[in-house]
Amino acid sequence: MFGSIFYNLWGALIAFSIYFFSTFQKPSTPLRIIISAFVVAIIVFIAMYIVRFLIAYIMFTPEANEEVDEDGLTDHELDATDGAKQEAPAVNSTVEFQDENSEEIAQVVRTMMNREEEQQVNA
Repeated sequence: MFGSIFYNLWGALIAFSIYFFSTFQKPSTPLRIIISAFVVAIIVFIAMYIVRFLIAYIMFTPEANEEVDEDGLTDHELDATDGAKQEAPAVNSTVEFQDENSEEIAQVVRTMMNREEEQQVNA
């Protein structure tokens, strides 16, 4: 869905307010006006799901160039399998980084900061 339930609540609040203020001057009982406004708010709250679905459907743009490979896989399926292969090295590098000693990392950072300070003093 497009958006969140927050949009449904805003739609219900706006519908309640518009209905309430538009019928406030009519010769109806206040209880009837409030109950009717709540009914309108509930209807708009539910209708917002349909509106959000339609907006998401309109905004969805499928890929136009999906060609079938000789293996029977489309470009999208090939990208998905390549993406799974590309994610594996990133996970390994994170594990390698976690295995390093934190004191060594701190020492490297200190030497880099000292080099920057020396370059600023010399410039």
